[in-house]
Formats: sequence, structure tokens, C-alpha cells
Amino acid sequence: MEWEYKVITLRTEGFMGGKVDVSQLESLMNSLGRDEWELTAAFDTNEGYGRTRDVVVLFKRPRR
Repeated sequence: MEWEYKVITLRTEGFMGGKVDVSQLESLMNSLGRDEWELTAAFDTNEGYGRTRDVVVLFKRPRR
């Protein structure tokens, strides 16, 4: 089976970063789920001293 992938980067907010807009993330995931995208991984990127600047989410679905 062949797969296609989608990578989305969400910028965090807050003085030290690390705050994700959960309602935005939920809306995004529900929208992609309707299009048959499946979440495969999610991770943060470290800016230094434990600060998170971005959250990266990876999705896959069978190639159409």
C-alpha cells in the first residue's frame, strides 16, 4: 500500500512558548479526520532552556 503524508506545524503562544490553542488543534484534527487523514505522531520543537516554540503533527492516509 502506498501512503501520502501531511506535516503541519503549529506555533505556540505565550512568553515562554508552549501554549497550544487546543480548540484550534481539535478543529484541525477533526477536519483532517473527515478527509481520512490519520494522526501518526506529534512532537514539540525545543527552542532552548526547555522552551517549546512549535508543535509538529504528522498525518498519513492511503494514496488515492
